[in-house]
Amino acid sequence: MFNIPKDPAMLLSYINTQLRDYYPSLEECCHSLGIQEEDLTLSLAAINYYYDRGRNQFV
Repeated sequence: MFNIPKDPAMLLSYINTQLRDYYPSLEECCHSLGIQEEDLTLSLAAINYYYDRGRNQFV
């Protein structure tokens, strides 16, 4: 597993950058980074960011 940021705002920036630059989907990103998709989405939902499949980013 990769060392990803714990702070939700930093996590948002990190994940959106990963999605933009390296992964075509959230599922592939989470699998590659060894993180649980549900945990990630819950962390970002806490700061009112939700995954948009069309944009492939959290908005």
